[in-house]
Amino acid sequence: MSRDPRRERGSVSVVVAAMVAAFVVLALAAADLARVLTAAATAQTAADAAALAAAQELFLPGDLEPADVARDYAARNGAVLVDCECEREMLEAVVTVHAAIGPLLLFGDDRAVRASARAVVDLPG
Repeated sequence: MSRDPRRERGSVSVVVAAMVAAFVVLALAAADLARVLTAAATAQTAADAAALAAAQELFLPGDLEPADVARDYAARNGAVLVDCECEREMLEAVVTVHAAIGPLLLFGDDRAVRASARAVVDLPG
């Protein structure tokens, strides 16, 4: 029994189409992953800067509250301050920020990442 080659026509096209679809989904997933990692790095940078700025304000008090300084530094670095534990009596600032990722290609709704940082003023002596 030999197969009729005419019945096999087009089967390669189906396999190629499936492979192209798989590569497209893989490329979209890679793009989404890159956006998430970029937003996570942005959030961590903003959290670090906000914590350091708040700790500096605790050590060398100025006209502003440490939380206001942290909020400003978080915004300058592309994030929103969620929480700042930075009381004037303590020489420690713990901040949490969130940065928007936006809609992803495979997951349509808006996403965001959170990051935290802690800065402690270490007095000599």
